[in-house]
Amino acid sequence: MTRRTVRIAMNGVTGRMGYRQHLVRSVLAIRGQGGLDLGDGRVLWPEPVLVGRREHALREIAGRHGLTEWSTDLDAVLADDTTDVYFDAQVTSARVDALTRAIAAGKHVYAEKPTATDTAGALALARLARAAGVKHGVVQDKIFLPGLRKLKRLVDGGFFGEILSVRGEFGYWVFEGDWQEAQRPSWNYRAEDGGGIVVDMFPHWEYVLRELFGRVTGVTAHVTTHVPWRWDEDGKPYAATAADAAYGIFELESGAVAQINSSWAVRVHRDELVEFQVDGTHGSAVAGLRGCRVQHRSTTPRPVWDPDVPATEAFRDQWQEVPDNTVFDNGFKAQWELFLRHVVLDEPYHWDLLAGARGVQLAELGLKSSAEGRRHDVPELVL
Repeated sequence: MTRRTVRIAMNGVTGRMGYRQHLVRSVLAIRGQGGLDLGDGRVLWPEPVLVGRREHALREIAGRHGLTEWSTDLDAVLADDTTDVYFDAQVTSARVDALTRAIAAGKHVYAEKPTATDTAGALALARLARAAGVKHGVVQDKIFLPGLRKLKRLVDGGFFGEILSVRGEFGYWVFEGDWQEAQRPSWNYRAEDGGGIVVDMFPHWEYVLRELFGRVTGVTAHVTTHVPWRWDEDGKPYAATAADAAYGIFELESGAVAQINSSWAVRVHRDELVEFQVDGTHGSAVAGLRGCRVQHRSTTPRPVWDPDVPATEAFRDQWQEVPDNTVFDNGFKAQWELFLRHVVLDEPYHWDLLAGARGVQLAELGLKSSAEGRRHDVPELVL
C-alpha cells in the first residue's frame, strides 16, 4: 500500500477536549492502527502540526508523543502549502477568526462546536467555506456513541411505532473550585468568554434530535445560574455570569415532543451521565453513552397507582438490554475518519458548517426564549 499523508494543523490541543479526544484518541489513534485504509491501495496517514499560544505546553505535548511539528504562529502554518486541514478546538470566542483565516488560506476546516457565538457568524462561516470550495465539518460526536447508535438502530428498524416523546437528562455536579478542584475550566462559567451550558449543550441536542427523530421546529427554555460563585484555576473567586443549567422543551417536525434537562449543578442518580428515554406506541427505550435498554408493548407490565402500599415491582428489571452486535470505536475518532475520507475521497459528508450553524441557532433561540419567557419557532437555515 502507498501512504497518503494529510497534514493537519491542530489548534487548541493544550485544552482538555482538544488533547484527549482529538489528538490522542483520534488522530494519534489512527496513526497507532497504521493509518486509515482508504480501500484503494492507499493508507491515509494523518500528520498533526500542533498550534497554540503556549510554546512550552506545545513542546511538552509534542515530546510526549514523539511529534516534531508545532508552532505558535497560526498564520505561518496556514501559509504553508503542505498544510491540508485546519482543526479548531479553541475557546468559542476565538474560533470564528481562526476559521475565517483558514478558509481564506484555502484549507479544509474541521471544528469543535459551537462554531460561533451567534447564528449570523456561524452562517457566515458556512457561506465562506462554500464560496471558497473547501471541505468543512463540525464535531457532532454524540451520534457516534454506542448507546445512541443502538437507539438509531431501533428507530430505523421501526421498533417504536409512532414516536411520541423523548426525555433527556444530562449533567453532573461540577465542583465550585474552592474545597475541591473543578472538573471544567472556569471560562465555561463566564458568558463574556463564550461560556454557558446552553451554548455548550443545545448544539448537541439539535443534531441528536435531528439525526434520530427529526428537526426541531420550536423551543421553550428556562435557563438559570444555580451556583453564582466559583473559583478559577488560580484559586481566585469569580462571579459565574453564564448559565449552569437549562431546561428545554423541543417540538419536533413529526409532532413528537422532547424535554431535555442539562445541568452542571445536579448529582447523578442514573446509570450514565446522559440518558434519553424514547416512548412510542409500540415500545420504549432508554439509551445512554454506551448502553440501551428496551421494553416492547408486548412485555409492558400493567402497573396500578396505589400510594398506600409499597411498590412490589422492580421496574428496571422489566427492561431488556440491546446487544452491541458490532465493535464500537471512539465516537470522536469515528467522525474524524469519515471527515478525512471526505477530504481525500470526496465521500458524502453532511455534518458541515451549516449543521454547526443549526446548533448555534438553537442555542441562541433557547437563550432568547428564556429571557423573554416565551416559545420561539426554529426556522430551517439555508445558505
